[in-house]
Amino acid sequence: MTSRLPVAKPLSLKRRDAPALSALLMKPRKASACFVIAHGAGAGMTHPFMEQVAADFFGHGIATLRFQFPFMERGSKRPASPAVAHAAIRTAVAEARRRCRGLPVVAGGKSFGGRMTSQAQAQEHLAGVVGLAFLGFPLYPAGKPSTSRADHLKDVRVPMLFVHGTRDKLADPALMRRVLKALRPRATLKPVDGADHGFHVPVRSGRDDREVVAEIALSVSKWIEQLDD
Repeated sequence: MTSRLPVAKPLSLKRRDAPALSALLMKPRKASACFVIAHGAGAGMTHPFMEQVAADFFGHGIATLRFQFPFMERGSKRPASPAVAHAAIRTAVAEARRRCRGLPVVAGGKSFGGRMTSQAQAQEHLAGVVGLAFLGFPLYPAGKPSTSRADHLKDVRVPMLFVHGTRDKLADPALMRRVLKALRPRATLKPVDGADHGFHVPVRSGRDDREVVAEIALSVSKWIEQLDD
């Protein structure tokens, strides 16, 4: 864990026949891997959660590349279509491989960003990606329990880590466990006790959000290390 945010390097991700995307790279001097982290539907790559979790990964020797989806670049509140989101993810992964040459690359992200990453991976393997990590996989829209959003996960052939708050209203814990059971041994669940979809915890839990983010970063970092074992 790091108490002071390391400096992120601003990047401009060039795309064929489309405007460039903003991105931020945090790369420790002796990085062991790189995590391409896509943001959620409601906030971009500079949201406090994204900033802090990237800083904590840095402290664990994991480089991160965060990027903006096109809708967020335009200042729109409406998420991009899956096809547009998938293309942005592939651009970001390609840039991560170039900037972190020789390092294993993991992709995924927060909520919408993680789900779009798994869809892209299921449709066509993300070149060089050795695993997917989801920070709050949105199994269904609020109040509409279902597992249909997870149907494509059966076509993902790399290891997957699901970091999941036990109070997440977009993924009932029991339903999530049932989905992941069918994906074994590729899927691993890391429950975060008392956390909601945004990984906020109640005061009565005895922890604060900062401690939860540190827990998430440590768990994902350990999982990434095991991918090479």
